[in-house]
Parts: sequence; structure tokens; C-alpha cells
Amino acid sequence: MTLGGEYRRGRQVVSALYVHLVFITKYRRNVFDDVMLRRCEEIMIEVCDGFEAELREFNGEDDHVHLLVEYPPKVALSKLVNSLKGVSSHYLRKEFTGRIDRAVLHGRFWSPSYLAASCGGAPLAVVKAYIEQQRRSA
Repeated sequence: MTLGGEYRRGRQVVSALYVHLVFITKYRRNVFDDVMLRRCEEIMIEVCDGFEAELREFNGEDDHVHLLVEYPPKVALSKLVNSLKGVSSHYLRKEFTGRIDRAVLHGRFWSPSYLAASCGGAPLAVVKAYIEQQRRSA
């Protein structure tokens, strides 16, 4: 089961790939306000569109953001993450120069680390039990 029971259909694949991403600011600096979070979401939507992915949910607090992204199997998650962080860092630092102290962040906006957790579908125990119950051919 997927979020909303939806599957992405391609020529040779049916998929339902969702990832929960969390990006934190460098040194967990409190830089986000509501206006900046809205602009960050707009940037993330544009980047996802370029990867034929969809930003399903977005929210954040002063020092981090959460994303729920549905993406096609041809996308390498690490490339999507690098693009999301790189493009958003570029535009946020450019557009919110007064709010972001470049000296404190040492030229970086995001911490190099991030959380990526697969989500959606059945719990692992259910999938494992389903596979165990499959009948082997003789």
C-alpha cells in the first residue's frame, strides 16, 4: 500500500518510492522564518520537478527542514539530495543575504549530513512475512 494507493507507472516498471528527508543548517544555526521556509519550499518543488519527482510535503523549523518526496526509480537519491541542497543553498544565500551570516556558516548553508528514510508501503515485518509465505516451484 502506498500513500493514497498511488503507483508511478513507466514503460517497464511500476513503482512507489517515497523518502523522508531532513536537512539541517550548518552548525544548526537558527536562520529560517516563515518567509524563508516558503521560498525554500518553492525551490525544492522546482528541483524535484527537474528530476521528475514530486515534493509531497514540506515543513521546517528554525534550523532544519523536512521533505517527503516521491521519486522515480531512475533517480539516484544521492544526486537528488545533492541538487536539493546545492540549489536551495545557492538561492537562499543569495536572496536572504541579510539573514544569513556567511562568516558564521563558513560559506555553507546546509550541514553536509542528512537523514534519508524510506517510507510508505507495508511495514518490513509484513513484507518479510509475505515473502516467506510464497510457494517455491518444485
